[in-house]
Amino acid sequence: MSRPSIVRIRLKRGNWEVEIECEESKIKETIESVLSGLSSVSEVKKEMSEKPRGALTCRGLIEGLWSEGWFSEAKSLGDVHDELARRGYHYDRTAVSHSLAELVRENILTRQGTQRNYRYVQKKPPLGIN
Repeated sequence: MSRPSIVRIRLKRGNWEVEIECEESKIKETIESVLSGLSSVSEVKKEMSEKPRGALTCRGLIEGLWSEGWFSEAKSLGDVHDELARRGYHYDRTAVSHSLAELVRENILTRQGTQRNYRYVQKKPPLGIN
């Protein structure tokens, strides 16, 4: 019984370079599979590049609110949590609280009030907002 011929092919498409090794009889099927996979990956990559960096993380979303000037007036943890939920992002309140605390430590936001009753407000305005 003879071994099937193995073929090695290198494909380039855009920024991608893929090397494929397969049986000679399965070249067409394998190449089509790889190319369709690259197409779907590049579509996802394009969608992701259209969104602001970090937009899908809790912190990234809160930074997005800050860049919109949403924190120009003091907001409670509940206000921030509710706004994220209204926009379709459902994060645990502790994740929202942790992200707000990080932004306070980095002097992007400041907090007013007492523990368990803080209100968050921008410490410095985002670029382009006066």
